[in-house]
Amino acid sequence: MYKDNRIGVVVTAYDEATFVGRVIETVPEYVDRIYAVDDRSPDESWEVIQRVAERINRKRDRETAELELTVADGGDDRRVVPIRHEQNRGYGAAVKTGYRRAAADGLDVVAVMNGDGQMDPAILDRIIDPVVTGDADYAKGNRLLSPEDRDDMSTFRFIGNVMLTGLSKFATGYWSIGDTQNGYTAISRDAIEALDLEEITDRYGFLNHILTHLNVAGRRVADVPMYAVYGDEKSSIRYASFINFVSRLLLRSFCWRLKTRYVVQSFNPAVVYYGAGTIGLLGGFVGLLGSVARAVEGKDGFISGVSSFVAALIGLVSLCTAIRLDAEASEELTVSGADWDDERSPAVDDDDSAVDQSIE
Repeated sequence: MYKDNRIGVVVTAYDEATFVGRVIETVPEYVDRIYAVDDRSPDESWEVIQRVAERINRKRDRETAELELTVADGGDDRRVVPIRHEQNRGYGAAVKTGYRRAAADGLDVVAVMNGDGQMDPAILDRIIDPVVTGDADYAKGNRLLSPEDRDDMSTFRFIGNVMLTGLSKFATGYWSIGDTQNGYTAISRDAIEALDLEEITDRYGFLNHILTHLNVAGRRVADVPMYAVYGDEKSSIRYASFINFVSRLLLRSFCWRLKTRYVVQSFNPAVVYYGAGTIGLLGGFVGLLGSVARAVEGKDGFISGVSSFVAALIGLVSLCTAIRLDAEASEELTVSGADWDDERSPAVDDDDSAVDQSIE
């Protein structure tokens, strides 16, 4: 129990046998229930989860525990609930499995900590506080707000993160939210139950996709300053397919959000300006290329070149107007992370992230 709220944590694992046991063991004591979801890992992640869960659950004092949970099985008071997918379904599917179980068990706030050890459990309270206080329906960490938080992030990670963050702003409508790939998150039970989880992708684009659905549902999102813990973990993401999939997902999400929010739910001229801006920029760019080609061939392309330039300029102005209207429409759905304590806490010792002797 934390500030009169029942807290759940979903620990996702795929090929994380080295780290996932340590992650589960270091979840703060105020967390009522941990859902350790193994997405059919090919390594020993599931065996590690079971061993750690058995040891923690055995130590739990069943007589004095006061979980006050509403559970379908009539009284499951385990602190760690091991769950394994029958087949590999993707990161988003693992998170959604944990969400569904936590909501069914009556948890008030559900956080996510990946099994790779990059999310410091000491700052979990900072992540869940905006949701616990009711200021936000969903909170996420942001490693890009402070130079100190970016110190340990590689240049490759940083550039890729910034590019995806920019694209995600268009797709999600949360123009003040950054580091959209950050999986250290918290969500209210009410928000889980309001979302159609089946419509949100099961794959790694889940973190971007859920933000789009939260925006359409009119849910408030908090951006919380944080740092990450980078150790010897290896990502299972294949970046070529990941970028291809997420880029297409963001484009579809953008179109779906505009249609749903600004046409179906209520009209907003942003959708018109987005359309005009896109047509103007594309048409103007193609026209300019044609004018240059004609000039190279010695033909007169001045008039068409000026016309194309004007079209591109109008398109750019229209696009900027659309972004401004879009940002204004979602302004009240963004909560500043500066409202919460940004006090630095010690990072998890990477040397201890190796398979702990106590896990054996």
